[in-house]
Amino acid sequence: MFLRSLAFGHSESISRCRYNTDCDPTTRNLVHVMRSLPRGACSRNVDVIPSRKSARPIGQDAVMFQSGFAHPNELLSSLPTDQLALLMPYMTPESISRGTVLIEAGDEVDFVYFPHSGMVSLLEVLADGRAIETETVGREGALGVMAGLGSPISLVRVVVQMRIETGKIPARRFRQLAGNSEAIQALCIHQNDVLLSKARVTAACNAVHEVEARFCRWILQTVDHARGDVAELTHEFLAEMLGVRRTSVTEVAGKVQRSGAIVYSRGTIKIRDRQALEAMSCDCYTRQKEHGLILARSYIARQTARAATGARP
Repeated sequence: MFLRSLAFGHSESISRCRYNTDCDPTTRNLVHVMRSLPRGACSRNVDVIPSRKSARPIGQDAVMFQSGFAHPNELLSSLPTDQLALLMPYMTPESISRGTVLIEAGDEVDFVYFPHSGMVSLLEVLADGRAIETETVGREGALGVMAGLGSPISLVRVVVQMRIETGKIPARRFRQLAGNSEAIQALCIHQNDVLLSKARVTAACNAVHEVEARFCRWILQTVDHARGDVAELTHEFLAEMLGVRRTSVTEVAGKVQRSGAIVYSRGTIKIRDRQALEAMSCDCYTRQKEHGLILARSYIARQTARAATGARP
């Protein structure tokens, strides 16, 4: 109810903010939260921003503008403009192909990544070498931000699962900037809270839900990151992410395809009936979204209060 009331109070500003970046920080942050809402969570009177494809990088020092955001990475876009400007001179764009290991478990984090598109998986690596996914990150988040608070060692393996366009900043430089900015420190803490929340939901899901429901949840999450209805996922990849045998994935994929929810051919999955797929998925899909909304609302409130009281950036 709080969010809905807040949205009504800013509806005209939100409409303007969709098409330009000359809007106040509170409205820009509200737009950021509303994009994370589950479908149908807002009144039909509220102008919710549709998903759009991210712009291609145009040079090393460029600040990109897309759909009313000051940056194509939505987490960076939540920063006050002056704090975003501190980071941009040290941010370089990079395109990274699927299958690339960005960070290995136990390694020091050399760069902090802020994806503009695509998806990466965070994997817990077991003693026998097997790995299972605990969470995913796309343009709504970042990788390695805890290096900004003095935790430079990664405890997980970070693998690109869908080709990403990303900005990256040297971890040491990011740590220096975070040390002088409460806003950037808050960003680091918020992202860590989000990852912990996702990991908890994923752990519960893996423990109690059947492979079919988890398979459907994973497809939904993946196409959300893809900003469409198609994802390229092989049986081998899905088996590793779900922590099951390849034969189990083959059986489940066939069953879901026969239901008419998806079409699966040569490693490409296309959603034909999203409503049916959501019905076959476990509630962990919406639960993660709801948790993300709660955390985002709290984070934005803190950032807004900090700016209003003139606290140290």
